Amino acid sequence: MITIEFLGPIGKTPLELDITNLNQLSDILKEDETIKEWLANSAVAINDILVKDKSIELKDGDKISLLPPVCGG
Repeated sequence: MITIEFLGPIGKTPLELDITNLNQLSDILKEDETIKEWLANSAVAINDILVKDKSIELKDGDKISLLPPVCGG
């Protein structure tokens, strides 16, 4: 299982999914209206390392973090 956490203002409970890459995750999250709006602007990290390639193979126990843009001062 892969754990997906939603950081900052997304405010969604973490998910556990049986997926093998980020393309599958993207397809699943596009179906959720509360998350869909965040997908285009959020960074993605696998095990705390930022990634851009959606075809990276995921392994059982990986943690994906969806990191929305935030303003700070």
